[in-house]
Amino acid sequence: MKRHAIFVAILVAAAAAAVPARADYAVLRSGARLHITGYQRDGDRLRLTVAGGTVDIAASEVASIEPEENFAPNPPAAHRDAGPFGNLIHAAAEKHGVDEDVIQHVIAAESNFNPRAISRKQALGLMQLLPQTAARYSVANVFDPAQNIDAGTRYLKELLAQYGGNLRLALAAYNAGPQTVERYRGVPPFRETQRYVRRITADLAESKKTGASGEPSMAWFEEQLNPLAAIGAAVRGGAIGGPALGGAATSGAGVPVATGAKAVAAAGASSAPGLD
Repeated sequence: MKRHAIFVAILVAAAAAAVPARADYAVLRSGARLHITGYQRDGDRLRLTVAGGTVDIAASEVASIEPEENFAPNPPAAHRDAGPFGNLIHAAAEKHGVDEDVIQHVIAAESNFNPRAISRKQALGLMQLLPQTAARYSVANVFDPAQNIDAGTRYLKELLAQYGGNLRLALAAYNAGPQTVERYRGVPPFRETQRYVRRITADLAESKKTGASGEPSMAWFEEQLNPLAAIGAAVRGGAIGGPALGGAATSGAGVPVATGAKAVAAAGASSAPGLD
């Protein structure tokens, strides 16, 4: 009996060790977000635990502590060959001229294919549409996968158009908002946003290594992933600007992502104001 109890205790400890530690974000009044694994208050100071050590900061400089969002995956789709919601993604890609691989990777990053996902900022569904975004595209049921994917894909197409076909800037705007991209004149220095852009572009480049003929070449992706090329493309397209860069300033509200030859061609046809 005693052996059995010890064995059970070992199993419980092993299971607990296998669960990854949950992290939070310390949101500073400056707008910066620090990825932390813990914090402790000492008078008017806060000690934040970050990767590699701790950081002491005045408590008054911290606006809030926000939990990192992790959505549970949706149950596997019946047709595994097409992937989760593969038919809906393909239909939206064909309709709006957006690379379906981009749509798929954005959904994976946004909601982990959970159509009922709700974020702390009230972004909803597979592509995490904000209520105003859903209203703009006349979405009647934001949790309906077909409506959510269609509206999110339209938003991605518009973002890509707004940023002159630049994937990195469009992704950054989808995550952090176009105003933030404009303020920093590129991908903002937020760990969450940089990790988001890095994850999707890396996954996309990997998937394109074995893509079907007619898809963008790796040279195209290398240009998109090059930070200097990203800034140059945005300036040439008028997505980021002002006197310092010689470009035109954008509207204060952005739009999401697209890529691929069809998306780039579509991006040059129309440029809609952003939403976020």
